Amino acid sequence: MEFAIVAPLFFLLIFGMIEYGRMVMVQQVITNASREGARRAVLDGATTTGVVSAVNEILDSAAVDSDAADVIVSPDPPENAGFGGAVTVTVQIPFAKVSWLPSPMYLGSTTLEAKTAMRRETVQ
Repeated sequence: MEFAIVAPLFFLLIFGMIEYGRMVMVQQVITNASREGARRAVLDGATTTGVVSAVNEILDSAAVDSDAADVIVSPDPPENAGFGGAVTVTVQIPFAKVSWLPSPMYLGSTTLEAKTAMRRETVQ
């Protein structure tokens, strides 16, 4: 009898921990991916395609669906930022596309985002 009263709350708590744990994990992965993309973008000869592929490699290696992610490089192409100019790489992904639960209870409409800006390493 007591378990029937406590079980729904217990399972709600467990599924909530799974969902929020996955959200923190994916947020860390996209933060690392945006940082790696920005590192690639600030080098001489960097292209938007190269930056996006660097981001996708990090996402795929962490089992996060890179097809669900939007990668925004600003300026596009990165070489348009002059000497010492900032290049920003933003990675956005809807949580519903990366959740381990079939239908997320709490974070279904949330979009996770990570943004990294670095200065170009070019020769004057």
